[in-house]
Amino acid sequence: MQATDNIILNHEQIQHKIKRIAYQIYETNVNEKEIVIAGIAENGYIFAQRLKTILEEISQIRITLCKVTIDKSSPQNTVKTSISASDYQNKSLVLADDVLNSGTTLIYGVKHFLEVPLIRFKTAVLVNRNHKKYPIKADFKGISLSTSLHEHVIITFGQQDVAILK
Repeated sequence: MQATDNIILNHEQIQHKIKRIAYQIYETNVNEKEIVIAGIAENGYIFAQRLKTILEEISQIRITLCKVTIDKSSPQNTVKTSISASDYQNKSLVLADDVLNSGTTLIYGVKHFLEVPLIRFKTAVLVNRNHKKYPIKADFKGISLSTSLHEHVIITFGQQDVAILK
């Protein structure tokens, strides 16, 4: 049986989902002066950049962007961030990734950020696949899908964003 590509989100739908998530983040942090949006490289960071752009348009809250690098084949290796721990300590932080599949990447990202005190810690994903092997959830999500374990969600950010189920 040959795998077929099914578009689950087109460009306009992705833009709408990101905007809705940005508003939810703002509503949750309305009294904060600064929010750190930490995006897991690579697509999670692009997602975080898009959230930052919208949050800056709709609020006066200062948004700090952080790139999080996790070795997805060995996530227990050291997690690297583009800003130091003192830059996000005692702040509200949102950890963003494009797809939540098994939860492995997100849980190791959460573990890293829990090593310093935070005011608030939330997670955001564009697509939640519901195949978690770790007890992690997305606080903000664009869409939830029940898929088979053999299917894959691929998000392509660019001129025409698209989310495909293969």
